[in-house]
Amino acid sequence: MAGPQQETGGPRPTSRDVARVAGVSQATVSLVFGEKWRGRVAARTAERVRATARELGYRPNLAARNLRLGRTRTALLVVPALTNEFFARLYTGAARVATENGFGVVLYPSPDGMGPARDPFDSSRAALDGILASSIASDALAAIQGDALPLVMLDSDPAGSLGAATVNLDIADGMRRVTEHLLALGHRDFLHLAADVDSWTFDVRSAALATALRGTGTAVRTVRAPLTVDDARTATEAALAIPGPRPTALISDDDILAAGACKAARRLGLRVPDDLSVTGFDDLTLATAVEPELTTVRLPAEQFGEHGMTSLLAVLDGGTPQPVTLPVELVIRGSTAAAP
Repeated sequence: MAGPQQETGGPRPTSRDVARVAGVSQATVSLVFGEKWRGRVAARTAERVRATARELGYRPNLAARNLRLGRTRTALLVVPALTNEFFARLYTGAARVATENGFGVVLYPSPDGMGPARDPFDSSRAALDGILASSIASDALAAIQGDALPLVMLDSDPAGSLGAATVNLDIADGMRRVTEHLLALGHRDFLHLAADVDSWTFDVRSAALATALRGTGTAVRTVRAPLTVDDARTATEAALAIPGPRPTALISDDDILAAGACKAARRLGLRVPDDLSVTGFDDLTLATAVEPELTTVRLPAEQFGEHGMTSLLAVLDGGTPQPVTLPVELVIRGSTAAAP
C-alpha cells in the first residue's frame, strides 16, 4: 500500500515519517541514508526504506550528515587534459557510478597536460574524500596532497602504484594484437611512432611491441613526438625521409599520432595503406574522421572510469579492491593492408 504523499506547500517529510511508514526505527533510516546499513540492516529492508522515502518525497540533509560524518562525499578525478576525448569518456563513466552512490566528482585537469598542478582547494583534505588519478597526471598528486587521501590509480604499474588500488587496461595485449595483425599482412619493416610522454602506459606499449617482434626477423625504428597532430606529422616526415629502405608499416601509440603520420605520408606522396600501413591506439572519434579510417585498438574508456570509481568507493568503505585489468579490442579498418 502506498504511503501518504506530501502535499504541495506542506511540511517537508522527516526521517521520522519515513521510519513510521516503512515500519522501521529512525535509527534504521539513518543507517540506510548514511550508507552504513550493510551487515546491520537486511537488503530488503534497506530497499523498503529507500522506496518509502521516494514515495514521501523525503530527502536527507546531506550537508548536515556530511558535517557529522566529517565527509563531503566528493571525489577528485585528476586527468592530464580535457582536450583528449578519452578522458572525457572516462569522466562520464566515473561520474555515473559516483552519482548512483550519492557522490559528486570534481574534474581537475593537470595544467599543461602532464606537469605539476597547484592545489585546486585551500585544503584538499577538508574538501575531498578521495582521489581517482591517471598515471599520466601523477605529478599533480604531490601538489594536491594525494598521499594524504584515499587514492586509486588508473593506467598505473600495480607494482609501484601510489594508490590503494589500481585499475588498468590491457594495453600490452592491444599492442600485441596490432603487431600480429601487421605481421600477418607480411610487414617486416616497422616504424614505431611513440608518444614523447614519460608514463608507464606508453612504456608498456614499447615493451609489448618489442616482445611481439622478437624472433620475427623484422626491422623496427622508433621516433618520438608530443601528443599533437602537427608534432607527429613533423616527426614522421623526418623519419620517412631518411635514406635507405622505407618502413612499410607505422605503429602509433595513439590515434592523434596516427593522424599526424597519415598527413606526413600524403605530403611525401605516399598512399595509405598501399605504400604505408598505419595503426593507431584508443579508437577516438578521430579514428573514423580520417581517410582511410584507422585500424586501431579500442579502449573501453567509460567502463574504465566506472571500474575506477567503483574501486575508490570500495576503498572509502574500508575495502581492499584487487587490481583490475580490462580487455581491449583490435578494430581493423582501411589504413592497413598487405605489405607492398
